[in-house]
Amino acid sequence: MSIQIKEVITKEDRKKFVNLQFELYKDNKYWAPPFIKGELKYLDPKYNPAFKFSDVKFFIAFKDNKVVGRIGAIVNKKYNEKTGRKYVRLSKPEFIDDFEVSQALINKVIEFGKEKGMSEIHGPLGFTNLDNQGLLIEGFEEVQSVACVYHLPYYKDHFEKLGFQKENDWIEFQLNLTDDVIAKANKGSNLVLKRYGFELLLFKSVKEMKLYTTEVFDIINESFAKLPYVVPFDEELKQYYVDKYFDILNPKYVTGVKKDDELIGFFIVVPSLTKTMQKANGKASIRAFFDLKKAKKKNTVADLFLVGVKEKYQNFGVAVPLFTAIQNALKENGISTFEVTGVFEINKAVITNWKSYDNRQHKRRRCYVKEIN
Repeated sequence: MSIQIKEVITKEDRKKFVNLQFELYKDNKYWAPPFIKGELKYLDPKYNPAFKFSDVKFFIAFKDNKVVGRIGAIVNKKYNEKTGRKYVRLSKPEFIDDFEVSQALINKVIEFGKEKGMSEIHGPLGFTNLDNQGLLIEGFEEVQSVACVYHLPYYKDHFEKLGFQKENDWIEFQLNLTDDVIAKANKGSNLVLKRYGFELLLFKSVKEMKLYTTEVFDIINESFAKLPYVVPFDEELKQYYVDKYFDILNPKYVTGVKKDDELIGFFIVVPSLTKTMQKANGKASIRAFFDLKKAKKKNTVADLFLVGVKEKYQNFGVAVPLFTAIQNALKENGISTFEVTGVFEINKAVITNWKSYDNRQHKRRRCYVKEIN
């Protein structure tokens, strides 16, 4: 039977789009299921303010009356204005190992891109850089961080058969925090703080962290501005991501650096939530809520979520006291393994830093690109 493609329009369509992932990855011990409620909100323009600056369509594929694939098509007008390019983003691809299915889905994104006057298709990408980005191409037998993605090995083969080429890679590291590394970092941190008159900012509550929400997003807008796939966050987007992420943060693992009472850098780490999300299996229940609180306090692995430093201070070693404070907090709470959840392959300075640790480069994600004929 041929493949049928349906645009996602109704609430029921959105449920089918989200539920496919749970079918494809059922019993997969490496995948970290997202909360279904959050995924549904992501697809709904009533909740997701990114729809306001994007032309968007989502699609589901049927074969023999069964959902066998899904994909999103996003024209991020802010990003295209920034780059001067005519991109349509492919987003959230999932499909069975059937080339007819993946080809039909990609063709639908290309068709939408042509309708909007686009000349290139790239992805997987979300609306912004705080959404999941990239296709996993290495590390299929590594547990997924909730800050990243997991895909089945055949996805890569489908993309390459469809004529996609590499645009950018993110690589991920696993670091072991040894006593020698921590001692060396503390020495360096003290030197930086003293030399430049920086003040280390530690938090005791989520309420206290939220006082710095505006400053954190201002730093993100400034320090990430030149990076690929990034668009600035307006007030609605800021609130959307605060609502989405802040409740999973533990203040112990959030640090800042100030200069003359101005926040100039921040570092956010989260104790791994993968096992908790696997246990919840998409259901945001009361039990899941308490399991998340427990994981925030007691764990052996932590994931890097986000770090940013104001541009004019990026050569002043601000990252040293930021990361050192996090390392000390992790050690005090019995966490010795640290997951760096993605750095651009071309960022040699950061990669050199991670390689100074007892490290393992264990995952790789790719953003693909292809011209639209």
